[in-house]
Amino acid sequence: MRTNQNGMTLIEVLVALFVLVTGVLGAVAMQTTAKKGSFDALQRSVASSLAQDIVERMRNNDADATILEGYEGTYGGSAATEPTPACNSEANACTPAQLRAYDIFEWTELLRGADAKIGGNNAGGLINALGCITHANQIVTVTIVWDGKVDSSDGGGGTCGTSSASRRKVELTAYMF
Repeated sequence: MRTNQNGMTLIEVLVALFVLVTGVLGAVAMQTTAKKGSFDALQRSVASSLAQDIVERMRNNDADATILEGYEGTYGGSAATEPTPACNSEANACTPAQLRAYDIFEWTELLRGADAKIGGNNAGGLINALGCITHANQIVTVTIVWDGKVDSSDGGGGTCGTSSASRRKVELTAYMF
């Protein structure tokens, strides 16, 4: 004589639990990957914005070839000293050279993340960012390199920053007229 079974066996419960745990772990791994990708996209967006920022500062300075040469260099590695006068208001009438010095100061501070602070420490910007500006025949190239959170292929050669597996790079070329 057969009896009716009610409920589930221990093996069925264990299989169902295994399937559930595998799904949850997959969702957690996917979330982690998405978060890393989102952070890298944010960093690239910030770098693009900073490159465009310095190009617009140069254009607003009515820069001739001599002033453009003064923008050339590598910035962001160490803190910059604020120039005098501070060309951040209409009250301070600055020459193009003074404005260039103040532009470089502000851009360096933005590269270093000094626009956002937590406990007195820089919290904004890019990770170990460097900005390099070169110019030839009214064509300006702005290169920004920084460290990503995960390794990937290097942003390519060039003279800005040190090549590494975690290096990221954005390069902007603009014609100054």
